Amino acid sequence: MTTTTALDDAALALLFTEARSHNGWTGEPVTDEQIRQIYALARMGPTSANCSPARFVFVRTPEGKQRLAPAVSKGNLEKTMTAPVTVIAAWDRKFYDKLPMLFPHTDARSWFTGSPEAAHETAFRNASLQAGYLLLAARAVGLDAGPMSGFDKAKVDAAFFEGTDWSTNFLINLGHGDAAKVFGRLPRLSFEEACVLA
Repeated sequence: MTTTTALDDAALALLFTEARSHNGWTGEPVTDEQIRQIYALARMGPTSANCSPARFVFVRTPEGKQRLAPAVSKGNLEKTMTAPVTVIAAWDRKFYDKLPMLFPHTDARSWFTGSPEAAHETAFRNASLQAGYLLLAARAVGLDAGPMSGFDKAKVDAAFFEGTDWSTNFLINLGHGDAAKVFGRLPRLSFEEACVLA
Protein backbone atom coordinates (compact mmCIF):
# COMPACT_ATOMS: atom_id res chain seq x y z
CA MET A 1 0.00 0.00 0.00
CA THR A 2 1.37 3.41 -0.95
CA THR A 3 1.24 6.47 1.25
CA THR A 4 -1.11 9.17 0.01
CA THR A 5 0.61 12.38 -1.04
CA ALA A 6 -0.95 15.65 -2.13
CA LEU A 7 -1.23 16.50 -5.82
CA ASP A 8 0.76 19.47 -7.02
CA ASP A 9 -0.85 22.70 -8.22
CA ALA A 10 -0.66 21.65 -11.87
CA ALA A 11 -2.62 18.47 -11.20
CA LEU A 12 -5.18 20.33 -9.11
CA ALA A 13 -5.59 22.85 -11.92
CA LEU A 14 -6.12 20.04 -14.45
CA LEU A 15 -8.80 18.39 -12.35
CA PHE A 16 -10.45 21.31 -10.53
CA THR A 17 -9.29 24.90 -10.39
CA GLU A 18 -8.73 25.54 -14.11
CA ALA A 19 -10.96 22.80 -15.51
CA ARG A 20 -14.15 23.96 -17.17
CA SER A 21 -17.38 22.54 -18.52
CA HIS A 22 -17.03 22.63 -22.29
CA ASN A 23 -19.66 23.59 -24.86
CA GLY A 24 -17.67 23.29 -28.08
CA TRP A 25 -15.05 20.98 -29.46
CA THR A 26 -12.03 20.87 -31.72
CA GLY A 27 -11.91 18.27 -34.44
CA GLU A 28 -9.45 16.09 -32.51
CA PRO A 29 -10.93 12.62 -31.94
CA VAL A 30 -11.26 10.55 -28.79
CA THR A 31 -9.94 7.04 -29.31
CA ASP A 32 -11.42 3.78 -28.06
CA GLU A 33 -8.15 3.29 -26.17
CA GLN A 34 -8.74 6.58 -24.31
CA ILE A 35 -12.30 5.51 -23.52
CA ARG A 36 -11.03 2.25 -22.04
CA GLN A 37 -8.38 4.13 -20.06
CA ILE A 38 -11.01 6.48 -18.63
CA TYR A 39 -13.15 3.58 -17.46
CA ALA A 40 -10.14 1.70 -16.08
CA LEU A 41 -9.45 4.70 -13.83
CA ALA A 42 -13.07 5.48 -12.92
CA ARG A 43 -13.89 1.93 -11.85
CA MET A 44 -11.22 2.10 -9.14
CA GLY A 45 -13.09 4.76 -7.11
CA PRO A 46 -14.90 3.52 -4.01
CA THR A 47 -18.59 2.62 -3.86
CA SER A 48 -20.55 1.26 -0.91
CA ALA A 49 -19.98 -2.50 -0.56
CA ASN A 50 -18.08 -2.23 -3.87
CA CYS A 51 -21.52 -2.32 -5.52
CA SER A 52 -20.39 -0.54 -8.71
CA PRO A 53 -23.86 0.13 -10.15
CA ALA A 54 -22.80 2.62 -12.84
CA ARG A 55 -23.10 1.66 -16.47
CA PHE A 56 -21.81 3.81 -19.32
CA VAL A 57 -22.70 4.02 -22.99
CA PHE A 58 -20.03 5.84 -25.01
CA VAL A 59 -21.96 7.23 -27.98
CA ARG A 60 -19.35 7.94 -30.65
CA THR A 61 -20.72 6.87 -34.03
CA PRO A 62 -22.97 8.93 -36.33
CA GLU A 63 -25.65 6.25 -35.93
CA GLY A 64 -25.44 6.44 -32.14
CA LYS A 65 -25.62 10.23 -32.19
CA GLN A 66 -28.73 10.11 -34.40
CA ARG A 67 -30.40 7.77 -31.89
CA LEU A 68 -29.55 10.20 -29.11
CA ALA A 69 -30.47 13.43 -30.91
CA PRO A 70 -34.28 13.32 -30.46
CA ALA A 71 -33.82 13.13 -26.68
CA VAL A 72 -31.49 16.14 -26.34
CA SER A 73 -32.85 19.62 -25.67
CA LYS A 74 -32.45 22.27 -28.35
CA GLY A 75 -29.89 24.21 -26.29
CA ASN A 76 -27.68 21.13 -25.86
CA LEU A 77 -28.07 19.63 -29.31
CA GLU A 78 -25.18 21.23 -31.22
CA LYS A 79 -22.54 20.62 -28.56
CA THR A 80 -23.74 17.04 -28.17
CA MET A 81 -23.79 16.26 -31.87
CA THR A 82 -20.32 17.77 -32.39
CA ALA A 83 -18.70 16.18 -29.32
CA PRO A 84 -16.50 13.22 -30.29
CA VAL A 85 -18.14 11.17 -27.53
CA THR A 86 -21.28 11.57 -25.46
CA VAL A 87 -21.43 9.34 -22.42
CA ILE A 88 -24.80 8.18 -21.17
CA ALA A 89 -24.08 7.81 -17.48
CA ALA A 90 -26.59 5.26 -16.24
CA TRP A 91 -27.15 2.80 -13.44
CA ASP A 92 -28.18 -0.83 -13.32
CA ARG A 93 -31.37 -1.32 -11.29
CA LYS A 94 -30.30 -4.94 -10.64
CA PHE A 95 -26.69 -4.06 -9.75
CA TYR A 96 -27.00 -6.41 -6.79
CA ASP A 97 -26.81 -9.45 -9.09
CA LYS A 98 -23.08 -8.68 -9.43
CA LEU A 99 -22.50 -8.52 -5.66
CA PRO A 100 -21.59 -12.21 -5.19
CA MET A 101 -18.53 -11.45 -7.35
CA LEU A 102 -17.90 -7.85 -6.25
CA PHE A 103 -18.44 -8.32 -2.50
CA PRO A 104 -17.98 -12.07 -1.95
CA HIS A 105 -17.38 -12.24 1.80
CA THR A 106 -21.06 -11.97 2.75
CA ASP A 107 -24.48 -12.27 1.13
CA ALA A 108 -24.72 -8.59 0.19
CA ARG A 109 -27.19 -9.34 -2.60
CA SER A 110 -29.89 -10.12 -0.03
CA TRP A 111 -29.58 -6.59 1.36
CA PHE A 112 -31.29 -5.28 -1.76
CA THR A 113 -33.48 -7.99 -3.26
CA GLY A 114 -36.14 -7.47 -0.60
CA SER A 115 -36.04 -3.68 -0.58
CA PRO A 116 -36.63 -1.85 -3.86
CA GLU A 117 -36.20 1.47 -2.04
CA ALA A 118 -32.77 0.57 -0.67
CA ALA A 119 -31.73 -0.81 -4.06
CA HIS A 120 -32.79 2.37 -5.88
CA GLU A 121 -31.17 4.72 -3.39
CA THR A 122 -27.91 2.75 -3.34
CA ALA A 123 -27.76 2.40 -7.11
CA PHE A 124 -28.53 6.04 -7.88
CA ARG A 125 -26.18 7.44 -5.22
CA ASN A 126 -23.22 5.24 -6.10
CA ALA A 127 -23.70 5.47 -9.86
CA SER A 128 -23.70 9.27 -9.56
CA LEU A 129 -20.48 9.02 -7.59
CA GLN A 130 -18.95 6.79 -10.27
CA ALA A 131 -20.00 9.19 -13.03
CA GLY A 132 -18.13 11.91 -11.14
CA TYR A 133 -15.08 9.67 -11.08
CA LEU A 134 -15.45 9.19 -14.83
CA LEU A 135 -15.51 12.94 -15.42
CA LEU A 136 -12.32 13.42 -13.37
CA ALA A 137 -10.69 10.44 -15.11
CA ALA A 138 -11.40 12.05 -18.48
CA ARG A 139 -9.71 15.26 -17.32
CA ALA A 140 -6.81 13.26 -15.89
CA VAL A 141 -6.04 11.70 -19.29
CA GLY A 142 -6.13 15.07 -21.05
CA LEU A 143 -9.71 15.30 -22.27
CA ASP A 144 -12.33 17.95 -21.57
CA ALA A 145 -15.83 17.24 -20.36
CA GLY A 146 -19.25 18.84 -20.41
CA PRO A 147 -21.70 17.13 -18.05
CA MET A 148 -25.32 18.09 -18.55
CA SER A 149 -28.97 17.61 -17.91
CA GLY A 150 -31.25 19.07 -20.58
CA PHE A 151 -32.50 15.87 -22.19
CA ASP A 152 -35.53 13.60 -22.08
CA LYS A 153 -34.64 10.64 -19.85
CA ALA A 154 -37.53 8.50 -21.07
CA LYS A 155 -36.42 8.96 -24.69
CA VAL A 156 -32.81 8.06 -23.90
CA ASP A 157 -33.94 4.99 -21.99
CA ALA A 158 -36.20 3.95 -24.87
CA ALA A 159 -33.47 4.47 -27.48
CA PHE A 160 -30.65 2.72 -25.62
CA PHE A 161 -31.96 0.64 -22.71
CA GLU A 162 -35.22 -0.92 -23.89
CA GLY A 163 -35.51 -4.41 -22.39
CA THR A 164 -32.64 -3.88 -19.93
CA ASP A 165 -32.37 -2.92 -16.27
CA TRP A 166 -30.27 0.15 -17.04
CA SER A 167 -31.60 3.65 -16.40
CA THR A 168 -30.21 7.02 -17.53
CA ASN A 169 -28.80 9.46 -14.97
CA PHE A 170 -27.15 12.25 -17.01
CA LEU A 171 -25.00 12.92 -20.08
CA ILE A 172 -21.32 13.86 -20.37
CA ASN A 173 -19.82 15.19 -23.58
CA LEU A 174 -16.13 14.32 -24.00
CA GLY A 175 -13.46 15.62 -26.34
CA HIS A 176 -10.87 18.34 -26.73
CA GLY A 177 -12.64 21.53 -25.79
CA ASP A 178 -12.70 24.67 -27.89
CA ALA A 179 -11.57 27.38 -25.45
CA ALA A 180 -13.37 30.04 -27.49
CA LYS A 181 -16.73 28.48 -26.56
CA VAL A 182 -16.19 28.34 -22.80
CA PHE A 183 -18.48 30.59 -20.76
CA GLY A 184 -17.11 32.84 -18.03
CA ARG A 185 -16.74 31.04 -14.72
CA LEU A 186 -19.78 31.47 -12.50
CA PRO A 187 -19.59 32.05 -8.74
CA ARG A 188 -19.25 29.23 -6.24
CA LEU A 189 -20.52 29.17 -2.68
CA SER A 190 -17.99 30.02 0.01
CA PHE A 191 -17.03 27.54 2.71
CA GLU A 192 -19.16 29.48 5.18
CA GLU A 193 -22.20 29.32 2.92
CA ALA A 194 -21.98 25.61 2.18
CA CYS A 195 -20.17 23.94 5.06
CA VAL A 196 -20.54 23.38 8.78
CA LEU A 197 -17.83 22.23 11.16
CA ALA A 198 -19.51 20.04 13.80
